Amino acid sequence: MIERDLEDLPTLVSLCKRRGFIFQSSEIYGGLNSCWDYGPLGAQFKFNVKMSWWKEMTRRQDIVGLDAAILMHPTVWKASGHVDGFSDPLVDCTDCKTRFREDHGGQSKDGKLACPNCKSTNLTEPRNFNLMFETYMGPVKDDAGIVYLRPETAQGIFVNFLNVQTSMRKKLPFGIAQIGKSFRNEITPGNFTFRTREFEQMEMQFFVKPGMDDEWFENWKKTRMSYYDRIGLRQEKLRFHPHGEGELAHYAKAAFDVEYNFPIGWQELEGIHNRTDFDLSQHQEFSGKKLEYFDEAAKEKFLPYVIETAVGCDRLCLAVLCDSYREEVRQLENGKEDTRVVLRFKPEFAPIKAAVLPLSKKPQLQELSAKVRDSLIDQWDVEYDEAGSIGKRYRRQDEVGTPLCITVDFDSLEDNAVTVRHRDTMEQDRVNLDQLRGYVAEKLAQF
Repeated sequence: MIERDLEDLPTLVSLCKRRGFIFQSSEIYGGLNSCWDYGPLGAQFKFNVKMSWWKEMTRRQDIVGLDAAILMHPTVWKASGHVDGFSDPLVDCTDCKTRFREDHGGQSKDGKLACPNCKSTNLTEPRNFNLMFETYMGPVKDDAGIVYLRPETAQGIFVNFLNVQTSMRKKLPFGIAQIGKSFRNEITPGNFTFRTREFEQMEMQFFVKPGMDDEWFENWKKTRMSYYDRIGLRQEKLRFHPHGEGELAHYAKAAFDVEYNFPIGWQELEGIHNRTDFDLSQHQEFSGKKLEYFDEAAKEKFLPYVIETAVGCDRLCLAVLCDSYREEVRQLENGKEDTRVVLRFKPEFAPIKAAVLPLSKKPQLQELSAKVRDSLIDQWDVEYDEAGSIGKRYRRQDEVGTPLCITVDFDSLEDNAVTVRHRDTMEQDRVNLDQLRGYVAEKLAQF
């Protein structure tokens, strides 16, 4: 048998549409560029990814959760620097009319900026384009009613720092975690769900005493990389990328990206940043409200430093899909090849944990199969499938990453047992129905 990894994104795009993971948004109208809808299996899969991250964060005693509003007071974005500085310099080619980000341009032989499409150097001067989406609050569309769709979830955490700290009686160090939608009017989105204009972020801001920030920064680097190891992403496809002086954000003292080797190359999956006290000091200045933390032991007030871990939920979903995808090619006796496509999800990510498959549509098998499904569905996501040959049904479940397939056959009516097929090995066990729940729980825990 030859085993192949995912070689290109179009292959994954096709699988995701065929099996109900991800669809092009507004497809019947020609689609909306870089906007995607998660289908029935994709919605459950994405929820599982979010819950994996959420539990990883909030199971700790030093981290609590938050769900801040998408719409915020517009001065929030003035204080954070997004109104004045959150922009891309755009350039137009006067020959081929291509519009591109200045840093995406090429160079001509004489060192001038060149169009990435036609290589022309006949370009307009760069002009800044703010990436925030504007909308209006209230009945009148005027400057006084302008609000923004948030470009990041972090600011909702910062402006609620004291609310959370006092209500939950938290002492430093502690963190605030949040999962939520963000919006950026990206100029060059693309590569499936890797870069989109509407996306979901999973961010945690960890507040520490100044002077302890370097230690906690290194701690969170190790902690986050160990998480990816635990959820099964292959270590050879992960690496740290340090930000040099030219890459550091204006608020950052230090920054590392966790990068994953997608079919499009090494790309950022998560950012880990030492944001210092920049955000709290800005909001303290612009709001006029004191945001200092009082250290009772030391009898002193100070603005905490912040260590940020920020994951793109859609990017993590994409990484898990890419990492799980396999093509198993077997040579048949007739000289032809048989290819089995399988998503080797960890069970915590699989949208379907087990599938119950009656061997035929005979009423007695359907009745027993329904009882088997009902005996499991209170604890796991279980699907019932009776359409097509058993071989085709196995392959359908392989393609959506179902760890276990439970086949109810005519012998089941006599011996009160079923056949359980394992996704990755395709091995089969005969299991008594009285022992099935315990068996499923044990096998799912072993992945």
